[in-house]
Order: sequence, then structure tokens, then C-alpha cells
Amino acid sequence: MNVVLIILGIFILITLFRCVRVVPQKTAIIVERLGKYNATLVAGFHLLIPFLDKVGYKHTLKEQAVDVPPQSCITRDNIAVEVDGILYMQVGDAKRASYGIDNYQFAATQLAQTTMRSVIGKLDLDKTFEERETINGVIVEAVDKASDPWGVKVTRYEVKNITPPQSIKDAMEKQMRAEREKRALIAESEGDRQAKINRADGEKAGVIAHSEGEKMKRINEAEGRAEEIRQIATATAQGIREISKAINEKGGKDAVNLRIAEQYIGEFGNLAKVGNTMIIPSDLADIAGFVKAASSVIKGSDKKEE
Repeated sequence: MNVVLIILGIFILITLFRCVRVVPQKTAIIVERLGKYNATLVAGFHLLIPFLDKVGYKHTLKEQAVDVPPQSCITRDNIAVEVDGILYMQVGDAKRASYGIDNYQFAATQLAQTTMRSVIGKLDLDKTFEERETINGVIVEAVDKASDPWGVKVTRYEVKNITPPQSIKDAMEKQMRAEREKRALIAESEGDRQAKINRADGEKAGVIAHSEGEKMKRINEAEGRAEEIRQIATATAQGIREISKAINEKGGKDAVNLRIAEQYIGEFGNLAKVGNTMIIPSDLADIAGFVKAASSVIKGSDKKEE
């Protein structure tokens, strides 16, 4: 009897234990009663009716990252590439995710692959590397539209790798190498061109500076010569004025006559030193006549000044 009671007690405890459900945060449990959907249990403590209720499905409400296996795709220019990616999705309605489709992850993965093949087939190989954002957007739109009846929201899709055949890799590497060499040659030529321009500009600036210097030098020399001429003219005028003053003083005219006579005779002496032939006046009295004529010129100028 005691054994029966013990067994009965254990059975009741197990039954009660199975009726108690503690649902974690971000988790949903589908409860079926007699094989039919009854309720969706969210985070918290719940009790089930023994023998009538059972847990049919359990879903996580967190965002899930589903790996999309690599697949072969043919580009528009008939190049076979291998593409894989990651699909991000989140269960929004646990009931539809349970009864709308058998395995929503597998279905979403297959749809992402077929959409990927369709998108890649519309692009050239070079464009497949450039249009990743476009590819991701098209796949998200297609899969999200199809998964809406399943109660699943597709948040985003990311292409991980696009792997072309080895022969295409080699050709692309050669193309990139040639492109790098081309850019290097262009950069070198641009640098050489700029260097020549800089040298030409420097030479031009040097020539201009030299010509400006020459111009200033000539201007300064001309100004110096002009100033010299002015100084000489001023000194000469001053000397003439002094001579004029001296002539008008007492005994000045006699001194002038004496000076003229001395210079006249001195010039005859110079002629004798320079050449072997010397011409002298036929009448030495001409010296006195010359001095008299010079004196009359001086007197005439004095009368004009008066």
C-alpha cells in the first residue's frame, strides 16, 4: 500500500512539474490543447492543465543570424562566382512562425539563395563587387515580403564573400597591377611636369628680378649722371659769377688782360712741344692786339650788365 502511495505521489509531482512553465525573457512558447492552438506564453510564470495542454513550439524572439551557404552564381558576362552571406531575421508572431511554415530559417535561406542568383545574373562581374549594397537591399526586400505570412521579419542581409574562379582572379590581379603601374607612371609624369613648371617659373622670376635690377641700376646711374651734370653746371655758374665779381673789382681788368696774355703765350709754347713745326704771328704786336680785343669784349659785357 505504501509503495502505491509513493508511486502515486511521484506521479502527481511529475505531473505538477510538467504543468509549471517559466518562460525566459525574449522567448515565446506555443501551447496546444488537445492538439489545437490554445495560447502563446511570453516571459513569466505559467501553469498548464495536465493531460490537456502541451508545449507545441518554442521560439526565440531575439534577432537571429542565419548563415547562407556558398552557392554558384552566373554573372551577366557568363562568369561563375561563388557567393555566400548572412541573413538577419527576427520572429514577430510566434503563432504564424509555428503554423505558417514548417522551418522558416530553411525557407528564408533558400529564398535568399534564389534571389541572390537572380540579382547576380543581372550584373557584370565588376559590378558585383561594387553593388553589394544594392544586392543586399534586393534580397532583404524579396525575403521579407515572402516571410511576412510566416510572422518573421527580415532585418538585413550581408554578402560575405564573392569568389570568382582562379583564372578570373589571375586576370583581375594582372589588370590591377597594370592599373597601379599606369597610376604610378601618371603620377611620375605629373610630378616631372610640375617640376618643369616650377623650374620655368623660377627662371622666369629670376629673369624678371634681374631685369628689374638692371632697370633700377640704369635709373640710378642716369640719376647720378644728371646730378653730376647739375653739380658741375652749378659749380661752373658759381665760378663764372665769382670771376665776374673779381673782374669788376679794382685792378680786375688788368689781371684778366695779364691772364689772357699768359695763356696766349703758353699755348705757343705747347705748340712747340707737340710738333717740330711752329707757326708764329708775323708781327708780335698781334699779341697786344689780341689782349686789347679780349679786353674790349669784357668791357662790352660789363656795359650790358649795367
